[in-house]
Amino acid sequence: MKTAVSQPTRLYVAPAPRYAVSALLALAGIFVAPAPSHAETLIDALSAAYQYSPTLDAERARQRARDEDIARANSGYRPDINASASVGRDTSWSKSPIQGNSDFENSAFGHTLNSPRGYSFNAVQPVFTGFQVTNAVNAAEATDRAGRETLRQTEQQVLLDAVTAYGDVVRDQAIVKLNENNLKFLDAELKATQDRFNVGEVTKTDVAQAQARRALGQSDLDLARANLKSSRAIFEQVIGHAPAHLIEPNPNTKLLPRTVTDAINIGTKENPQVVQALYNEQAARFDVDKIRGQLLPQAQIEANWSDTYDPQDLINRTSAASIVGRVNVPIYPQGGEVYAEIRQAKHTHVSTLQQIEEARSLTQSQVVQAWSQLQGYKAQSESDRASITANTTALEGVKEEERVGQRTLLDVLNAQQELLQSQVNLETTKRNILVASYTLVSAIGRLSVSEVGAATQVYHPEVHYQDVRSKWFGIDITHGDGRREHIDVRNSGGMK
Repeated sequence: MKTAVSQPTRLYVAPAPRYAVSALLALAGIFVAPAPSHAETLIDALSAAYQYSPTLDAERARQRARDEDIARANSGYRPDINASASVGRDTSWSKSPIQGNSDFENSAFGHTLNSPRGYSFNAVQPVFTGFQVTNAVNAAEATDRAGRETLRQTEQQVLLDAVTAYGDVVRDQAIVKLNENNLKFLDAELKATQDRFNVGEVTKTDVAQAQARRALGQSDLDLARANLKSSRAIFEQVIGHAPAHLIEPNPNTKLLPRTVTDAINIGTKENPQVVQALYNEQAARFDVDKIRGQLLPQAQIEANWSDTYDPQDLINRTSAASIVGRVNVPIYPQGGEVYAEIRQAKHTHVSTLQQIEEARSLTQSQVVQAWSQLQGYKAQSESDRASITANTTALEGVKEEERVGQRTLLDVLNAQQELLQSQVNLETTKRNILVASYTLVSAIGRLSVSEVGAATQVYHPEVHYQDVRSKWFGIDITHGDGRREHIDVRNSGGMK
């Protein structure tokens, strides 16, 4: 797959004197330095996950297998042709009395040896099947469309997992850095406290408090580093490569609805679970009609041709040909089993109608939950920022008061711990806002690489579907020219 490459912007620059060219180039080198080529954005990570994911590849293969159900259903329109050949050896012995002599021992002896061989062709062409084939094809088409929604749902989950993994690594990297800075602060405080203890300005208790808080800071840093290693491992599992130089992402706002009502309206129409339930209902309806077709007359044409050589003594060859039109009218088929199958299929169809409502209700719940969480995290972000501002001011004030004897060292250490906690809370909230934003986009059914612009080429199941739905022959599942089922977004306008 190819990733999108942005075209450089062309700017018109007025002619400059020759003596100024070198200065301008130097100035441009300072202010227009290119970004590091190894930096990875969230869009890059989503594109990599889309190309790498074995989960997505497995679901694509299952969808291609579902495409073959349509080809199987279409086979009901075509003839069934068979050929057979045989070869053998026949021999027989006989004795018969000689005329006028009844003595068996003096009878005449006869021996016959034949080598029969032959071949035959048989063809059966359905003419009318009670619309069973038509309804079978329609049911397979609907099931195939439902399978595409399963594929779309898998793609959404893969991309959401990638967003979560990306946000976790960025969060944990920031938390590690915060804890490293905190440990530097505690080291400086411990050294200053020991120096003041040496000259008698503080007590041994102050030194012990600084040592204890420094040990806690080291423990927090070790835990943060362990969490980062875990997040990096999950990132590599989901994205397909280890994270390096990740750029802090911004929550996706382009695809977010303006109101929760808009989100619900979109989700109950476009969520893959809802669309899949609609196609499953269509398939169940066609299944009822397909089974009902067994009660209708069936008509077919049968053609036969056979050639047999040396079938028996004194006959060198026999040939036979026939064309027969056959009509079968069911009166009480299969002891009434067909009637039970029809009733059973109708009950199944009723259940699929209820599954549509269930899917819509579930989608509405998921949308509201995602929307509420997103709004809550945004409000929490504002509180976290206010807390950081207040704790920063408080720390500076406590440090000044500690210098003039109005505060203790423990007050300074507590103020630093509160500032660290508010900073960690903000990083966690930023990660939660990112994941909640994409969760909401997924809930309304619009999380795809084409929508977020994460790839210039996307897998399109329509290509394989068109290749095989009416295919008559062949058992190979690969293309001789190495072609893969992808379609260029810039040419197709995106996934449909």
